[in-house]
Amino acid sequence: MEPKTTVRVRLGATALDLPRFVYSMRPARSARKGRPWVFFSNRNETLAIDAAGIGARCNWQWTSDLHIAKVFPALGRRLMKRAFTDWPVKLKRESPLKYDSDIQVSFVIGHRGKARLPHLLETVGCIAAQRNCAFECIVVEQSRAPEIKDALPGWVRYIYTPLPISNMPYSRAWALNAGARAALGEVLVLHDNDLLIPEHYASEILARVAEGYEVVDLKRFIFYLNGTDTAGVLSGDMSLDDVTPERVLQNAKGGSLAITRQAYRKLGGFDEAFVGWGGEDDEFWERAQTRSVWPYGYMPLIHLWHDAPEGKVQHGELNMELLNARSAIPVRERIQRLSDRAAGRREELCSSSALSDTARHTVSIP
Repeated sequence: MEPKTTVRVRLGATALDLPRFVYSMRPARSARKGRPWVFFSNRNETLAIDAAGIGARCNWQWTSDLHIAKVFPALGRRLMKRAFTDWPVKLKRESPLKYDSDIQVSFVIGHRGKARLPHLLETVGCIAAQRNCAFECIVVEQSRAPEIKDALPGWVRYIYTPLPISNMPYSRAWALNAGARAALGEVLVLHDNDLLIPEHYASEILARVAEGYEVVDLKRFIFYLNGTDTAGVLSGDMSLDDVTPERVLQNAKGGSLAITRQAYRKLGGFDEAFVGWGGEDDEFWERAQTRSVWPYGYMPLIHLWHDAPEGKVQHGELNMELLNARSAIPVRERIQRLSDRAAGRREELCSSSALSDTARHTVSIP
């Protein structure tokens, strides 16, 4: 069902956005050039395009939704179908193809609880479909007790990190640091447990790394599914051709980001003072700008719907306060501080200032 919009908004979108949108659906001039849909944005936004004309960088700070997809959801569906025709996603593959080489890419995913286990398994299933590179997938379960190990495919590497305090909220920063420590690949993909990726995602990352980039962000649009469509995809009753995104997101710093293992170590990993939700990706991105960065997105991703975690708003507000405080510290100083501690170790988290920040989020420590 289309959202309720005023006649004025619909007329404005029709007159000012629709012609540009239709033009962006034209065929690409060549296989070496970027797809025209990659360069569509809202009328008040500007994009920077890389020299080869492959991808686009958003010239604004925060995320934004495509306006025309909000006003006319059918156009969001059209854009999604076009994007995934160019970059197909393979769902529910049970095991990866075998490549006779050392691991090149390590996908690292943090996870907690059984509620989002179907999302994790769907995510792992499309990672298994990656082509033209040797990869592994590491799932870090961060919880009071291990719950999901037996549910994971045999090819997935499993790491369990027990909580240092019983009521500690989920810490994505700590989970990713723990997984990065165990990774075998020279390139890390720091990935969420609810994001589906095209089958050439990892190989495109390797192509950019081969050009000399240390940090690679290929996300152009993230298509957010609603609850009904997500349930249909998870159950296998619906294909991606059947769904209509409820929002099309641009300029997301988090969700999925690739970085060489060496650069990750030199940056000090994620700041484990971020506990709960939000902020850690933005802070990490600020430090990542000191490396050689490919910020020109040209690939689509799919976000699976799920209930918001308990306390997300509260922790998000606190993490924004922490982000502002961290951003006031010079980047080089932050890198030095984080490089001086052993990221991803439970004993390090327990003995560091991060635990006092954890206490700030959880109110009390038993």
